[in-house]
Amino acid sequence: MSSSRQPRETRPASPESTRGAGPAGLEPLAVLPVFVPLQGKRAVLAGSNGGAPWKVKLLAAAGADVDVYAPEPSDELRAVPGEIVAGSVTLHERQWQETDLQGAAFVIGAMEDEADCIAFVAAGRRAGAIVNAVDRPHLCDVKFGAIVNRSPMVVGISTEGAAPVFGQTVRARIEGMLPRGFKAWIGAARDWREEVTARFHGFSDRRAFWERFTDRAFAEPDRVPTDRDLAELLGETEAAPKGGAVTLVGAGPGDAELLTLKALRALRNADVILYDDLVAPEILDYARREARTMLVGKTGHGPSCRQDDINALMVQLAKSGKQVVRLKSGDPLVFGRAGEEIDACRQAGVPVAIVPGVSAAQGAAASLGVSLTNRDAARRLQYVTGHDRRGGLPEDLNWGALADPSVTTVVYMPKKTLRVLLERAMTEGLAPGTPALLVFNATRPNQRVVEASALDLADRVEASGFEGPALLMVGEALRRTGADAVLATMEPDKLAI
Repeated sequence: MSSSRQPRETRPASPESTRGAGPAGLEPLAVLPVFVPLQGKRAVLAGSNGGAPWKVKLLAAAGADVDVYAPEPSDELRAVPGEIVAGSVTLHERQWQETDLQGAAFVIGAMEDEADCIAFVAAGRRAGAIVNAVDRPHLCDVKFGAIVNRSPMVVGISTEGAAPVFGQTVRARIEGMLPRGFKAWIGAARDWREEVTARFHGFSDRRAFWERFTDRAFAEPDRVPTDRDLAELLGETEAAPKGGAVTLVGAGPGDAELLTLKALRALRNADVILYDDLVAPEILDYARREARTMLVGKTGHGPSCRQDDINALMVQLAKSGKQVVRLKSGDPLVFGRAGEEIDACRQAGVPVAIVPGVSAAQGAAASLGVSLTNRDAARRLQYVTGHDRRGGLPEDLNWGALADPSVTTVVYMPKKTLRVLLERAMTEGLAPGTPALLVFNATRPNQRVVEASALDLADRVEASGFEGPALLMVGEALRRTGADAVLATMEPDKLAI
């Protein structure tokens, strides 16, 4: 029997408390991304090097009133005042003076001479302005990155000067992902925010409104929102059931890219996330910053939280008004004790929903490029658990079904009972030469595979020394779908044969 442990909080509700708080804590930042409002404020640019015209346009586009000081402005810089879309630009064809910087919120040095630029930067700091120097990162208080403009939505991208071309490529990718129509929806959000805040005093209601708003924007990004949208969204939010709820969410076998869109939405909405040891840490990064995360881990044959304690915590949090996500590795409906948790919620009168996930079996098969079924060799697929409540081999397994040559069998949590399970299956009629795989850490970077016949697999697993959650696959379909060819291409340190 495994020893018990208590649920443990890994990230508290307060965002200020996340430093080093767990797998979803904030990682180190090369720079701090900030956004500077310049509407109606004064900015100064001095110099006329190649980067000057674009920087002036950016300052003006942000609504600044820009004074440009350049004794010999380029033709491109002379043309800027007639090209701006916001703010204002005044060109002064003379050398800058320190008094020119008084009252400026943002100053940029764009001169060729290093000494002149150093003097300008020092004067800007004495004036209390934010300072940037074109092509001189060592003199900058702030640096410009690549920009995706869906104003009032603005996305900034920085590679800290290490790979500007890469940053521009990322910008282009994001441009393609963000419809231009989002500009109208963000504008509507700005116009409607005051009314929404006045209508809904509770944070959860306001968040529910903006979630519905976001769903509608993504569904119809190129349509301009109207007052009818506002009325409908307000009505839907007021009519929605109030109070806490529980959502069982499948996290998939490990690869965060296998999360479903519905799972991402649940993580984004959660107040509290109760997760298992087998959930990949990077998946928690998709949760909103304010969400609490609590480890309620259950490990095979190791220290585990009692299921009754998990049920009680889940119900208690939901009854206190929280949106609770119970995050499980793989699919929660496949050997995830979902039935017990669903029953606990229903008996307590707590609404419960299920978001299925990619199962460990599906993920492992996909990562190996093999099919679990085959029209000639495997017309049935069966999932079996490798241990019972006591940790031993279940006594009520259907050994005839396990020995059936026309079946592919996937056994969850088989490590402790692997040898006795395969020996019993062969005694009951499973051909000793049947292809078998044991996949460790399916879909993750540290995935490892042991390949053998049913007769030899247990010996090879013990010799491999591989560790981690494992999945057993047995059946002729593994031979017929080219498993041998796929395994032959794997790196030697990830394969034991």
